[in-house]
Amino acid sequence: MSFWESILGIINATGNALAGVVEAVRTLFEGDPETRRKVAFSVAMIALSAKMAKADGIVTEAEVSAFRDIFKFPDDQAHNVARLYNLARQDVAGYEAYAEKMAALCVSCERDCPILEDIIDGLFHIAKADGAIHDKELAYLMRVAEIFRMDEVHFQQIMARHVHASGVDPYKILGVSPKDDFSTIRKQYRVLVSENHPDRLVARGVPEEFHAIANDRMAALNAAYEAIEKERRAA
Repeated sequence: MSFWESILGIINATGNALAGVVEAVRTLFEGDPETRRKVAFSVAMIALSAKMAKADGIVTEAEVSAFRDIFKFPDDQAHNVARLYNLARQDVAGYEAYAEKMAALCVSCERDCPILEDIIDGLFHIAKADGAIHDKELAYLMRVAEIFRMDEVHFQQIMARHVHASGVDPYKILGVSPKDDFSTIRKQYRVLVSENHPDRLVARGVPEEFHAIANDRMAALNAAYEAIEKERRAA
């Protein structure tokens, strides 16, 4: 059974209760951790995207398009994705309670869980689709990251890949300091490249349909490293 079929089965079994969908992910796939991770990630991206749109109050065509960019579902599954998306938008439960349930499904349940970082990254991608991340969207993202037990430094590093109010900061993107020597920066860059290799995403349960998230992240990491390398050579 594909994880798309799994999501459809959960929606059919739980009706119109989003909390029931989350609990079903936990119980139905307890003996199949790989499928559970993929379904959990998919449900989280769909539902948290919908709730972010609701928090902002406006759903733009650009946001819908960005959602499709990172969530490349088969055409014959569009109605199932839309069903869960609308279910999340209409659900009366607050996004915080839902985010807490999703955090509990993290594969490591530790701070800065990689799969939860992937979710935050995807939400940033959607939030910036209309050309700017609005205050309500940023507040939403910060709160979700807090619920995901992501520390502020790590959140700022993710945000630096998407928000450039004062220009792109390649050091912040790589999580290094301008005071660091280049060998330290190169080592950190290589660690980040290794951690974000597509095989690593597959291992932690990110479906292949979401690998646009990883591609955007790798592009940002590569650009940041190249910018610092060029700067150091010119110095």
